[in-house]
Amino acid sequence: MISRKNVLYVSIACAAFALCIATERADAQGQTKWLDVGQLQNWFSEKGWEIEEGNVRRQQYGLQWQAQYDYTDCQAAKGFWIGTSEFRDERGITYPHKVIHVGPRVNGDFEFFPLTFDVYSQFERTRVFVDGNPSFANPEDIKEVLDTLKADRVLVNTVNTAVGISFQRKIYAFSQQFHDSYHIFEFVFTNTGNADSDPEIEFPNKTLTGVYFYWQYRYSAAAEARYCVNNSAGWGINTMNDARGFPPDLANPLIPASENDIKAQFAWHGLHTTANRPPAGSSPNASTYDNIGAPIWNPSQSAGYVPASDTNWRLGAAQIMGYAHIHADKSPSDHSDDPNQPSTSNYLGSDEPRTRNNSQFNTVEMTDEYTRLMSSGHAPRHAWLVEPQGKFTTQTVQGNIGVGSPGGWSSGVGYGPYTLKPGESIRIVFVEAVNGLTHDECVRIGKKYKDGVISTQAKNDSVLSGRLRLFEMFRRAIANYKSNFSMPKPPYPPAEFQVRGGGNRISLTWQPNPKESANGFVGYRVYRATGRQDSTYHLVFQSGGTKPSDPNVQYSASKAYSYDDVTAVRGRSYYYYMSSFTSPQSGDPTTKTPAGELESSRFYTQTYDPAFLKRPAGTSSDQIRIAPNPYIVSSDENALRFPNEGDKIAFFNIPGNCVIKIYTELGELIKEIVHDDGSGDAYWNSITSSNQVIVSGVYIVVIENKETGERTIKKLVVIR
Repeated sequence: MISRKNVLYVSIACAAFALCIATERADAQGQTKWLDVGQLQNWFSEKGWEIEEGNVRRQQYGLQWQAQYDYTDCQAAKGFWIGTSEFRDERGITYPHKVIHVGPRVNGDFEFFPLTFDVYSQFERTRVFVDGNPSFANPEDIKEVLDTLKADRVLVNTVNTAVGISFQRKIYAFSQQFHDSYHIFEFVFTNTGNADSDPEIEFPNKTLTGVYFYWQYRYSAAAEARYCVNNSAGWGINTMNDARGFPPDLANPLIPASENDIKAQFAWHGLHTTANRPPAGSSPNASTYDNIGAPIWNPSQSAGYVPASDTNWRLGAAQIMGYAHIHADKSPSDHSDDPNQPSTSNYLGSDEPRTRNNSQFNTVEMTDEYTRLMSSGHAPRHAWLVEPQGKFTTQTVQGNIGVGSPGGWSSGVGYGPYTLKPGESIRIVFVEAVNGLTHDECVRIGKKYKDGVISTQAKNDSVLSGRLRLFEMFRRAIANYKSNFSMPKPPYPPAEFQVRGGGNRISLTWQPNPKESANGFVGYRVYRATGRQDSTYHLVFQSGGTKPSDPNVQYSASKAYSYDDVTAVRGRSYYYYMSSFTSPQSGDPTTKTPAGELESSRFYTQTYDPAFLKRPAGTSSDQIRIAPNPYIVSSDENALRFPNEGDKIAFFNIPGNCVIKIYTELGELIKEIVHDDGSGDAYWNSITSSNQVIVSGVYIVVIENKETGERTIKKLVVIR
């Protein structure tokens, strides 16, 4: 399976035309970039905020956590509006309220004018190769490497707007494992009078009053479970939106006071009352099955997001996502944090008219946006309107309550009102984070639920426990920012990582980072997965540090820069990543960093192309073998087929330079494979040249040696 990350991550826009690097690319927001150094990864737009389908033409895309697994997207749409009162434009027209928009569905053209859009890195990224070819998810576009940066990556974005407010947006991303599930956003808004991308075009020198900054979030966890539950789950129709720290919640006796130490809004995958359910009697839990956490009952309904072998009821949507306040200036002259900000926290129908076709010239609509949403104050929390007693683990009502909410509800947060004289600025800082159950916990809890070991409520209790993990990530982000990013740093990853398949081993070598000895470095670790790059990785080698207790882990007490994987099995695909690690560290209470080892991020060295054991080219047609043959789809994948690669058919002992042609019994050519790497192995994913899955029958395989002209004919039997 080819990871979508190999083809979708980079997008470039030039002038009025978009250069599409992937077929799904949308040109809605011009240039986009990814931050992908930690467990939380997302794309960002040069316009200053990220709209629905602004990067690719898919609604549920971005905000991926745990990002090493495909289709863990939790973002459906976002919006950012700036509003001001009694605004007189350059034509002399006065608007009671002027609002400019980027998102949720308008792309910000003629309202937001990007000036700069650059990513800075703290150090050079690791060069990763498989069999000599670059292998990485995202060929990053790094503006400059600055070892003085406090974060692994900082995206700097400057934008002018149609109301004469210019802003700089900085986004900070970290790879340290206790701080790698959040992004910190720092906005500085300045009344420059610049109303276009051309700094020579300015508004009259004037003071802006009643200024509000308003962000919208339409969350939906998670893409891989969308069709397993119901297509509308991808819209967020069942998303539950809750909050802490705002006035309506402070008065709620059912919310622990300890949870109101931060101002946050967050969401999760709530009950979908028309979710796909297992047939009655097919499981001890079938009669009480609900979709909170999205147990994956039938992968065939996943539109290809979930492998067919994933049938253990793994929870596919156990993420909790949201944002929290860090700082807002009281005024342009008082830069202390204003306890009254954010001044607005509310929710809105995700598909209501105000989420599309917004216009900066429609007086009636702008006044409605300004008064009903941006400056409306604090509303009761959506989730508590759905379940007034807060019984979310036994939820009985779907989240899209009310009139006109077919797409569910989004949350909104607003800061203001501010008065900005010419040249004055306001700084606003917040964090966006995702956390919840780990992939392994989702497997374990889902299987227990399927087997009837735990109840529906126990399953849901586990999912909602992720809320506390999200809050902890919020607290770490706030502490990290307020300490000027003083969190302990992990050791640097290697400068280069090479993986090469051989005849009897897969050889791994690496080169140290020039700063290898910094940040408490003691050694290296190598992890391996079988079959897919987004499957479970296991430690297979360690050099330095304390010897692992697992006898299957090869260990070197001294520092090493190579490892030969001699346990690899022929015909299977292997993926690797490696890390640098420290000895156990004491905790850092200033940044709320727990005690323990620190380890460099897997995302610096992750391979996204398979490595194989390669046998020598065959020397005789009698040696050629097809496996499995017969290819029986219903057979045990682990015993008779390739683990995690159930659609894979191998051709062994073939000539090093040959063409493999596969025909039906009627003589129709359905697939041609050119094999010219000099090895004796080739593989086929059982998909025809016209992208169809092969059906039951007998197929004729013709292998032509391109050097000798010799042809070998074999039969392949397929049973579905």
